[in-house]
Amino acid sequence: MKQTKKILLVDDDNNLRGLVSSYLRAEGFFIGAVDSVHSALVVLKADCPDLIISDIMIKDLDGYDFIKLLKLDKMFIHIPVIFLTAKGLTADRIKGYNLGCHAYITKPFNPEELLAIINNIFYNIGLIQQKYLDPVKIKVFNSSLLNSLTPREKRIMNLVIKGYMNKEIALSLNISLRNVEKYISRLLNKTNSRNRIELIRSIFNFD
Repeated sequence: MKQTKKILLVDDDNNLRGLVSSYLRAEGFFIGAVDSVHSALVVLKADCPDLIISDIMIKDLDGYDFIKLLKLDKMFIHIPVIFLTAKGLTADRIKGYNLGCHAYITKPFNPEELLAIINNIFYNIGLIQQKYLDPVKIKVFNSSLLNSLTPREKRIMNLVIKGYMNKEIALSLNISLRNVEKYISRLLNKTNSRNRIELIRSIFNFD
């Protein structure tokens, strides 16, 4: 049975929250909707969603503050974020992507475009999990290689397997981006890998 994906919508526009929630529920998603970042953080601690859709211009803490908080918490850093906002300047988009959002949609928007982006994000996540993390496809865990890694290298390898980017690893482990890059290079050298995909495969033997 296909698992229903949980989406958290954060927007202080009551009308928009209602319309987007109704549309996405009709498409088969479980929707939680709140009007502030503070309320969103309460929901996150109680029931972690699979994806977050957030406005940027919210009173008190805004959407940029929200994504910064998510990226600083190892429990939430993996959650994809879509910004749905009236802030449409190129500089705003760049800031959003630099902070780690997966997509940036400006209002007014076409709900079918939002749905397509959501489905694409979940599809890509599913591909990665199926190809590299499905226990049915993993025949032997490469314990000898894992034992050769230092504790810090093991932690970074674990985050790489989960799909974390260098900036996210740095935030999660509270180390500099330059240090993360050094550790990734060291892991690539130790495993004779050319990229992250080969690095992940080096830990497992696949059918």
